[in-house]
Amino acid sequence: MAGAQPTSAWDLTGLLSAADPRAPLAERHLWLVRLLEWLRHDPPRRLAPDATPAPLLRLRHLLNVLEQHPQHRAAVQGLIQRFWHEVDAAALFADFGFPHRVHLTGELLRRLRERLLPGTPDTTDLAELFPLLFEESDAQWIEAIDADTLQRLAVLMAPRGGDDPAATDGTLDEDGIAATPLSAPRWRDTMADAVTLLVGAVHGAGLSPPLRRRMSPALLVEEPFRQLTRASERLRDAELAGDQAALLREALYLRALLDACRRAADSIGEHLEEFGVSVDIVYETEQLRLRTLRIERLLDCLVSPEPARELQLLTLQLVQGLREREGVRSLLAAQYGQLARKMTERSAETGEHYITRDRAEYAEMFRRAAGGGMVMAGTTFVKFAITGLGLTAFWSGLLAGMNYATSFVIIMLLHFTVATKQPAMTAPAMAARLRGSHRDEEGFVDEVVHLIRSQSAGILGNLALVAPVVVALQALAWWLMDAPLVDAKQAVYALKSLSLLGPTPLYAAFTGVLLFASSVIAGWVENWFVFNRLDSAIAWNPRIVARLGSARAARWAAWARANVSGLAANVSLGLMLGLTPAVAGFFALPLDVRHVTLSTGQLAAAAGALGWGLLGEPAFWWCVAGIAVTGLLNVGVSFYLAFRLALRARGLQHKDRAHLAAAIRRRIRRHPLSLLVPER
Repeated sequence: MAGAQPTSAWDLTGLLSAADPRAPLAERHLWLVRLLEWLRHDPPRRLAPDATPAPLLRLRHLLNVLEQHPQHRAAVQGLIQRFWHEVDAAALFADFGFPHRVHLTGELLRRLRERLLPGTPDTTDLAELFPLLFEESDAQWIEAIDADTLQRLAVLMAPRGGDDPAATDGTLDEDGIAATPLSAPRWRDTMADAVTLLVGAVHGAGLSPPLRRRMSPALLVEEPFRQLTRASERLRDAELAGDQAALLREALYLRALLDACRRAADSIGEHLEEFGVSVDIVYETEQLRLRTLRIERLLDCLVSPEPARELQLLTLQLVQGLREREGVRSLLAAQYGQLARKMTERSAETGEHYITRDRAEYAEMFRRAAGGGMVMAGTTFVKFAITGLGLTAFWSGLLAGMNYATSFVIIMLLHFTVATKQPAMTAPAMAARLRGSHRDEEGFVDEVVHLIRSQSAGILGNLALVAPVVVALQALAWWLMDAPLVDAKQAVYALKSLSLLGPTPLYAAFTGVLLFASSVIAGWVENWFVFNRLDSAIAWNPRIVARLGSARAARWAAWARANVSGLAANVSLGLMLGLTPAVAGFFALPLDVRHVTLSTGQLAAAAGALGWGLLGEPAFWWCVAGIAVTGLLNVGVSFYLAFRLALRARGLQHKDRAHLAAAIRRRIRRHPLSLLVPER
């Protein structure tokens, strides 16, 4: 059998003839793999939705053939008996679908390893053998097995010893069939062992400090996690003693404890705002819940007087878990979803400050944006000065990034604003109004209009001051020094780089990605700050209090908690804008950045260096068009990415998103001026 034929060449007669209970373990397991392949191997054909699955028809045919041919039936039963005697089934019931280490990184590496490395049937660990036996598609026909077929299959799998799968001591008769029954543990004992293993994992997770600290204290008063171990031991003692009444009683008590443990685990989500989010904590919590559900399924099998149906459901659950067990993308999506939601909620709190809803707020946004434009005028000249130093790409990029970061932080501290910073923060604020559905459609569309109008005020405010201030400083330099701060050579280079005819749109869209990335970094850093309780450490650490005094330490803690997100966003954005071209150039990637406010300042500096005659040149107006496109792409790309993340974090379906988009289009068609001018 070692030189097995291709799957397509195996027929039932050949398979049954090859069933050999005396074969080596690997060959017997390979035979079982071939048998499952034969069941699911069927020529492709169109079936009605309610038609019996082909593997189930083949299973019935197999049972008919075995009932008509005692020799083959005896060989298959002997092989199955040795299988159940030799494999560690508790590993399947307790371990399959769960990591040996509860941390996300370890599980991710395990899934990658299993996707890349082939498995072997030469194992006694049923958890390792199970993925070779079954595929995800098997769930359909396993679920469709009817009661009569299920009973016939149970007789085949456990031909003697009642509910024991006919374990034997390996003694074979002259036909190679297992002959002597073994007093090995029954399958119920194996499941009781699996319950004990799972209870140990739940008990350890529930008492771990990261999870226990985040659980509601009121739900831990009765200490359900501590009681689990003793309850599972009493359950196993009752099963071993064959005391059905005690088994039912202990199973009922264990179910009540498991329900209390799940409620305590669910309460962790209510405290994530206070303690911060960790993907490991989210993952450990989910694993705890899944293990309690697996214990419930095993209890169903243990206490049922007719367990065939419960065993079918358990097998179905294990097969359905194959995709979840092997999927890397599903693992990351599930675990990072909670982190993404908390990050967008934190960004939403900040984003509310960037949305104007009436004329007074609109005027205030314009004023703050004008202040930001004034600071960015100085940033423009420092950028030209750094370029004029002739440093290497890395050091020039680092200094430019520090220049941008310093300017953004100054703007934040002065309570000014940069228009392109708004979309990545305001998108989560708008998504917060969708809380699971699109029922607040009118309010959401209003927020979209308010946002677009706020963006208009922000961009106009930035550009309204950055250009005049730059031109004024250039004129002042002409008057005082008879030479501009930015010379003609740098001005000509700026005209070429800002033109719409070049790669400006691509660079502007890429800058939108960086703007979005800075908001993600801001959310992550703030979550990290809260998770590690650094505000509490600043306020109460003995060394810090001794150095600053309690009142000052408390003020510093409050300031850090309120501004950590803004500092992270501004510093990360500045460094990315400066260093990205240098890093991309190292890898020979022609990437650069185009920020609408900085680009406007550069164009104004070029006009101040080359004189008013530049206004008659087509190159100047191509740059103006390039700046307009840059503004649209900066804002549009960053908003799209942030809004998409926020919607995914809130679980909004594709059809709901399409419904909202249609509502926005209707509002724009009916009231186009509301996008630019506040309504009275």
